Amino acid sequence: MEGTTWAALTAALTVAGAIWTWIAFRRRGAANGLRALGFTLLPAAAWLTGTLEMVVEIAGSVTDWATSLVFNVLTWTGVGLAGLAVVLFVVSGFIRDRQLGRAQRGTGATARPGRTTELPPAAARKPGGSPVDDDLADIEALLRRRGIE
Repeated sequence: MEGTTWAALTAALTVAGAIWTWIAFRRRGAANGLRALGFTLLPAAAWLTGTLEMVVEIAGSVTDWATSLVFNVLTWTGVGLAGLAVVLFVVSGFIRDRQLGRAQRGTGATARPGRTTELPPAAARKPGGSPVDDDLADIEALLRRRGIE
């Protein structure tokens, strides 16, 4: 489009915004009128900075991309391959988690020798214990004092 067309589009949007601003001031008060005035000035600011042309070009590019996505077999093949890749990532995660679970139990073929994953028995732990055990002990003692077991 030419510069004259952009100027006409900007003028039309500004006039429409000015009407909207006048109605907002009359019906809804100063706060809404000032907000409408702010929106009214945006098309002129966009035209003066060249942003209006950029927005139209971006919208045209997105439209071209969307139509090529819908009507192009190669694009749908790419979308299908991307979906297959995501499914493979998810399935491999489930398989890895199952293999790690077997290794921790020590019954699977993937268990590594010399590696223990179990916690030591309670008698072998340090006397301080973990903070979770201390908190649970406090809760159990409180419940016993209240007669709840």
